[in-house]
Amino acid sequence: MRPLDLVILFGYLAGVVAAGAFFARRQKTTAQYFLGGRRVPWWAISASIVATETSTITFISVPGILYRPGGDFGFLQLVFGYLLGRIVISVLLIPSYFRRELLTVYQLLQTRFGGAVKALAASLFVTMRTIADGVRLLLTAFVLAAVYAAFRGGDTADAAVIASILVIGVVMILFTFFGGMEAVIWIEVVQLGIYVTGAAAAAVVLLSKIPGGWATARALGEAYGKFRLFHFEWDPTKPFTFWAGLIGGCFLTMSTHGTDQYLVQRYLCTDKPRKATAALLTSGVVVLAQFTGFLLIGLLLFAFYRPFENGWALSGDRVFPDFITRHLPSGLSGLVVAAIFAAAMSSSLNSIAATAVSDLYRPLAPDRGDRHYLVVSRWLTLVAGIAQIGVAVGIRHMTRSALDAALSVASILNGPVLGVFLLGALSRRAGTAAAFAGMAAGLAAVVSVWLLTPVAWPWYTLIGSMTTVIVGTLLGSLSPKTAREAIA
Repeated sequence: MRPLDLVILFGYLAGVVAAGAFFARRQKTTAQYFLGGRRVPWWAISASIVATETSTITFISVPGILYRPGGDFGFLQLVFGYLLGRIVISVLLIPSYFRRELLTVYQLLQTRFGGAVKALAASLFVTMRTIADGVRLLLTAFVLAAVYAAFRGGDTADAAVIASILVIGVVMILFTFFGGMEAVIWIEVVQLGIYVTGAAAAAVVLLSKIPGGWATARALGEAYGKFRLFHFEWDPTKPFTFWAGLIGGCFLTMSTHGTDQYLVQRYLCTDKPRKATAALLTSGVVVLAQFTGFLLIGLLLFAFYRPFENGWALSGDRVFPDFITRHLPSGLSGLVVAAIFAAAMSSSLNSIAATAVSDLYRPLAPDRGDRHYLVVSRWLTLVAGIAQIGVAVGIRHMTRSALDAALSVASILNGPVLGVFLLGALSRRAGTAAAFAGMAAGLAAVVSVWLLTPVAWPWYTLIGSMTTVIVGTLLGSLSPKTAREAIA
């Protein structure tokens, strides 16, 4: 990399901080800080949803899925489940978000099951999102550390990874701390354009560097089975089969896009359910096209590096960063690295702060002025950012795929939360105790499956949610005395 690349990269990071400062002047109330005054257009929300899903994990790990031994287009089976889940959310859940003015989605549970269930769901969200986005931060730090190593002409050192985590984490904290959710959404709109352009540019350069171009890449892909799409075999230990993708992907999307504050908060930034539905369904089509494009980049990387000849010297998560920092021309390399940072800047800190303040802190400190809650929200944004930095530093020597790790965490903790929402819709007799016990049983079931069986992560959300629904429904059908004895 050349000095021009560093100018582009750090200019982008400075621009992100400046954007947060620009939006800071509008953040006078918690409604503005968390929901942008409910005046964000639907198309911007749709772009924000796409940018949120297309994180650094996607940018780096999805090409690596096809690049690695045995990798193919089977990952798209999961995306088909994502599309089905979006349709279910649009029909069953989005209308309920607009029947009252919500600040977080977990406030619906307050009305149906009481404060304890709401607090448990909110706590699971805060935990899951902190861990998952710590993984996202780590992957971005790998790229910045690789940039530093390429500029200095050496190998990536552990100290460089830690320093990179701190730099990126601080930038993320600053623009979210000041700009609130409105800054997050509009920065994501810009980020969508940046990383689509960056990925397309990297693909063009890859094609130009492969002897024979696309014809060679296609021939190698066919020879090594890279174009296979459907895996109809029934094997619950494999994450990318048709059944795991369609069923598990549907339930995972119902949880992440239907009961997870990180994405539901974006719907609440508009004022009508039809706008939220348009944003969600449009984003699904764009995400399918994007994942296909990233897998094609993985095919090109496979044809360029020819790992079958050199013993797979680079892991799936490191091959794309290596190409970006070592083989792209000056200027373009900086643009693509900036695109990776753009994908990383889909900050969850505002959503974590919204949940922590509204669902956990406010019940303990009621009847305070809105200004007080706004100040607490900003400080909780800072705390959440520090926690994500801590997660990234703590897992920096992780060897498994970052995409696999992040989706595993999301699937484990989102299942019981989705389950309690479904319980509220399907069972009229289930009360607070039944719901709380159902969530506890769902969490215990999915953690047991994770620790004790080889079942793949796409099934975790289904297992956790269905256990919650079944246990909650059974306990709700009992008399109050019998239910208490059963729970005990």
